[in-house]
Amino acid sequence: MAYELPVLPYDYTALEPYISKSTLEFHHDKHHAAYVNNFNKAVAGTELDSLPIEEVIKKIAGDSSKTGVFNNAAQAWNHTFYWNSLKPNGGGTPSGAIADKINADFGSFEKFVEEFKNAGATQFGSGWAWLVLDNGTLKVTKTPNADNPLTAGQVPLLTMDVWEHAYYLDYQNKRPDYIETFISKLINWEFVNQNLAHA
Repeated sequence: MAYELPVLPYDYTALEPYISKSTLEFHHDKHHAAYVNNFNKAVAGTELDSLPIEEVIKKIAGDSSKTGVFNNAAQAWNHTFYWNSLKPNGGGTPSGAIADKINADFGSFEKFVEEFKNAGATQFGSGWAWLVLDNGTLKVTKTPNADNPLTAGQVPLLTMDVWEHAYYLDYQNKRPDYIETFISKLINWEFVNQNLAHA
């Protein structure tokens, strides 16, 4: 039951000028595709082959003998989640249930933005910044490399990829500029609201 590389939920030029066609082509067609292919090869013919990818991630997290499988599984899943966290004409202040929940749990949208920016900027090396639901409360967290909140029993609502390949063609070494643009221009708050509703 091979995990398939999902088609991007928008055209390759849809996020310009904030994320370029070149970045999406490299990031989706090369990086994401490689994780998917490597994961499928690694689990082919094993007991993991029939499980949903989320179950594989949770089942093998922390098993040093399966680090390679975990890294490719989690990166395949993380990237799919990331594409859906973005949308053309996105970003800015959310509305709906997530807006109320952010105000309740962080005190204000500005406080959430401050914590989310900090998580993305202080993740040393490669990794991810997340908005998660943890025992009913919203939290900002960050994970290194391929790790994700599923392994900690948290519900991911939003992610920002801070691996260099996510932004380097467009922002070079200016990760804070990418983070600012992600929040103000790219977040798909409808996706976040859907994840909150299903949590």
